[in-house]
Amino acid sequence: RKVPYPTLPHLPSMHASATPDMPFLIHYDADGRRESFTYAEFNARVHQTAGYLYDDLGVRRGDRVATIAYNPSDTVILYFACWLIGAAVAPQNTTEDDRRIAFILRNSEAVVCFVRSEFLERAEQIINGDPTDGLGAPNIRQIIELGPQANYPYPNFAVETAHRPDTFISTDERPTLDDEALLVYTSGTTGAPKGVVLTQYNLLVDAQGIAQWQGITGNQRMMCVLPIHHVNGTVVTLITPLLVGGSTVLNRAYSSHHFWERIAREGVHVVSVVPTLLQFCLDFADAQEAAGRSIWGDDINKHELRHFRHIICGAGTLAVTLARAFEARFGIPILHGYGLSETTCYSCFLPIDLSWDEHRRWINDYGYPSIGCPIDPNEMAIFSADGSGQPLGPGERGEICVRGHNVMKGYFQRPDANAETFRFGWFRSGDEGFYEVDAQGRTFFFITGRLKELINRGGVKFSPFDIEEVLLEIPGVKVGLAVAFKNDYYGEEVGAYIVLNQGAAVDAEAVLAHCRE
Repeated sequence: RKVPYPTLPHLPSMHASATPDMPFLIHYDADGRRESFTYAEFNARVHQTAGYLYDDLGVRRGDRVATIAYNPSDTVILYFACWLIGAAVAPQNTTEDDRRIAFILRNSEAVVCFVRSEFLERAEQIINGDPTDGLGAPNIRQIIELGPQANYPYPNFAVETAHRPDTFISTDERPTLDDEALLVYTSGTTGAPKGVVLTQYNLLVDAQGIAQWQGITGNQRMMCVLPIHHVNGTVVTLITPLLVGGSTVLNRAYSSHHFWERIAREGVHVVSVVPTLLQFCLDFADAQEAAGRSIWGDDINKHELRHFRHIICGAGTLAVTLARAFEARFGIPILHGYGLSETTCYSCFLPIDLSWDEHRRWINDYGYPSIGCPIDPNEMAIFSADGSGQPLGPGERGEICVRGHNVMKGYFQRPDANAETFRFGWFRSGDEGFYEVDAQGRTFFFITGRLKELINRGGVKFSPFDIEEVLLEIPGVKVGLAVAFKNDYYGEEVGAYIVLNQGAAVDAEAVLAHCRE
């Protein structure tokens, strides 16, 4: 074991005893209303909720509890209450279609489902719908409403937990670090989603690796603008600050108008984002500058962000041009990283101790921004893409593979997928990449694309990422997406979708000419 704690929910209890008045969770809702929970208040709410789950809903260790919600504070409390009992959370992505959610609810074997008020009608159709339409989840024995209003006949979470004792003690065997904590589903475009089983130990050890690498300590604040139905929002900006006794600022969703303002107001040190949000920040800065206002937002200046350290960025394709543009515009370093749900969250990051010149070199000079070096809980390597288990050397492209403490327990009820994914003992990511070695002997990894998305043109394989980097070099091109289409001569031919900046005068011939060059 790399962590000294007996369970994940031991942490809020420990901090509630040591630093009861320290703020842990600060939450902003969709209307900008702010609420705050100290460690003592948060821990009390977790125990109240655990009592409700155990006594009233019959949730037991080893059960799974589903959610159809987003980022309210009561969802965070619910997560920790489940872990206190030894139950696992199966969070649903509300942007998925109804049939997909119904499949996940059935497959997860969840016993109850907590649903945000605005999704109640939809959830009822999903859970009680016609099986011939792909709907229905008969394993769900109770729907519970998450939200401020009570919609009969559903029990309301806030009402049911408000006056319960703030100490929960079950008569069952206590949970351990090996108990399942999260069941998150992959969201591929084809085939049935696969449930990724993560234990309490997975969550804790990955959070510890993130905190150590990023230099996160108990006097710092992180901010969450990503959905907590995904491991990034949950592990990086909820469990990581909890681990060190710090604080987190939870947002209903990302907002360009409030992003820098809340970093300044709340004294945030680190934020975790996906590449799309970096582009949103740049677009907002352009609009602000065009209107003669501060690029950070109204009444915000750079001095008010002096405590802000860096941006964590991953979970999507980061183009060199976007990284370069963001760092040049804002002067804030991007700690680029990589990981998957199957590896709990992050597996590697750019080192925090790089000089600015070194940092820029690893971002700019290899055609892709480096995803950095492996963190302490895991190893990384490049193996032959044919699945033979043949290791490759520096600069050779193959499949990115990971093994270590933060690798999932396995896919839920999918022995076939587990056998293929762990064919030679490492987790096979399905991502193509390579690594280079620096003067200190550190391996810096790069991701070049999904193996299944490689374009096979007459037997020659092209990464869409390579082509997209070239497209984004063209002045006036805002978005460039490389795709394959069927071709009688080559099997597949390379195509691209282009979105131009407003007012840009770029035609197809100019794009093709640049790409040929």
